[in-house]
Amino acid sequence: MTSRVLKPGIYAVGAIDWDRRIFDEIISLPKGTTYNSYLIQGSEKTALLDTVDPTKIGELVSNLQELNVNIDYIISHHAEQDHSGSIPGILEIYPDADIITNPKCKEMLKDLLLIPDEKFITIEDGETLSLGDKTLKFIYTPWVHWPETMSTYLEEDKILFSCDFFGSHLAESNPFVTDEALTYLAAKRYYAEIMMPFRMFIQKNMEKLKDIPVEIVAPSHGPVYKKPELIFEAYKKWISDETKNEVVIPYVSMHGSTKEIVYYLIDILVKNGITVKPFNLTTSDIGELATSLVDASTLIIATPTVLTGPHPSAVYAAYLANALRPKLKFVSIIGSYGWGGRTVELLKGALTNIRAEVIDPVIVKGFPKEEDFKKIDALAEEIIKKHKEKGLL
Repeated sequence: MTSRVLKPGIYAVGAIDWDRRIFDEIISLPKGTTYNSYLIQGSEKTALLDTVDPTKIGELVSNLQELNVNIDYIISHHAEQDHSGSIPGILEIYPDADIITNPKCKEMLKDLLLIPDEKFITIEDGETLSLGDKTLKFIYTPWVHWPETMSTYLEEDKILFSCDFFGSHLAESNPFVTDEALTYLAAKRYYAEIMMPFRMFIQKNMEKLKDIPVEIVAPSHGPVYKKPELIFEAYKKWISDETKNEVVIPYVSMHGSTKEIVYYLIDILVKNGITVKPFNLTTSDIGELATSLVDASTLIIATPTVLTGPHPSAVYAAYLANALRPKLKFVSIIGSYGWGGRTVELLKGALTNIRAEVIDPVIVKGFPKEEDFKKIDALAEEIIKKHKEKGLL
């Protein structure tokens, strides 16, 4: 890799991870990711904004050496190691550099990376730092997605260095957005998997940024936006209370009974103008399931009964939805059983974070019979009615 110029005196010096396919041992990365580190050279001082994952420190160091710079400040927006993990290594090369961050992030960096207290300079929300002809303004943006996260605004160039805020896991050689549709989908998936649980905090942080003139958004993962409105408008939709005329159905079927009623329900809903997104939990990309929950109005979890409860894959789907806290309006459960069980009770208990109306579940005994299909008809009618009442259909 080599450094890339964003504007005169402003460089992207981070690393592209083309091959990484799992993040935090939970999030799949079908298109890799980037660890964006930025260098700002002022007339008097030079600042490095974040570092890279420790596995990629060689690329960061190479980029810095290519520019032949001295680093006065390391700005740390977020203590998570894909941003901060190379700070100790950078301090070995640039021992006179000070770490600029907020008090909460300072304590986390000391805990995670064992950096001594004397290396830190803490700043408050709205405080500025002069690099000579360039001025950095620090903006606290907590809970996007850790409590200590912040952003930096470069006043003269109107660049918002937003850390994980507005990011995407997308490995590309060009530092700027080149394919808006691809970037939109990657950013939506990133929002779904990482940011959606903090939707209410993001609303407050978006409000905080609304009066700042931004010409470029430079996040810590994925490409840089020369058209900030692309990602700003997307976030406004995602964090709003509005949902679409969509039903998401994660399902698993052991011997065909549950699948039979799932596809029967899908046919009815589709014929009545509702968009349905089914996910076979044994084969589907869980990241795509998470993304589908950003806009969905209704979630229906479909599962057979295993021993006395839901299939483990259905439990995971419920846990995921509960953790992500999507803005669903309605939820329900369908499935089958052989001799009994507590499937409905257990799945309801796993969805306590979701403030949605529960539509009466339908659980059939064995393979669905005529009276069972009538119950699915009634469920479909109720979903259609609810979507109409919300103005979705």
